[in-house]
Amino acid sequence: MFFGIADYASFVIAIIVFLMIPGPGNLALITSTGKGGVRGGLAATLGVIGGDQVLMWLAVAGVAALLAAYPPAFHGVQWLGAGYLAWLGLRMLLARPGDKPVLNIRAGHYFRQAFAITLLNPKAIVFYMAFFPLFVDPARHAGLATFAVMAATIAVLTFLYGLIVTVLTHTLAERLRASPTIGRALTRIAATFMIGFGVKLALSR
Repeated sequence: MFFGIADYASFVIAIIVFLMIPGPGNLALITSTGKGGVRGGLAATLGVIGGDQVLMWLAVAGVAALLAAYPPAFHGVQWLGAGYLAWLGLRMLLARPGDKPVLNIRAGHYFRQAFAITLLNPKAIVFYMAFFPLFVDPARHAGLATFAVMAATIAVLTFLYGLIVTVLTHTLAERLRASPTIGRALTRIAATFMIGFGVKLALSR
């Protein structure tokens, strides 16, 4: 138990897996690095972190209110969250390759554009509201401190991930351009982990 977080190690692993899922955030990092080098990639990383923090705390406001007002409903959200992760994983496994999103990243605006790309994803709030309760122990949580540790953990892991992606992209250049084969493999791995986490966390409650 760590600041009221149930299974902190699994929480960290889950975040790392989610960061690996190909999407607008990863494309923003790669594109910004390709145009602005390491500084561009790191600026975009900070933009992603900033957008994520805004969405996370909006989600926390809803989760914290539910936890304080009606604990049985909180347990219901935990079950729904586990089901949501499993459903999302299944959709990813069954999805067919589609058109890649095109991001028009402009030089000198890496932070702002990555921040906007992250913030303009309303589904992220629903995701965090489903995700956070899965790792909160209602009996031992420390209020906002628990969510603050979760948010800080995500920010640190996102920065480290963004740094790695930026350095690799800058070093390998064209070799690290979006590969359909690698993208599909990462998606399947992430989907399998998501289903596994959903089942494991649902059965452990």
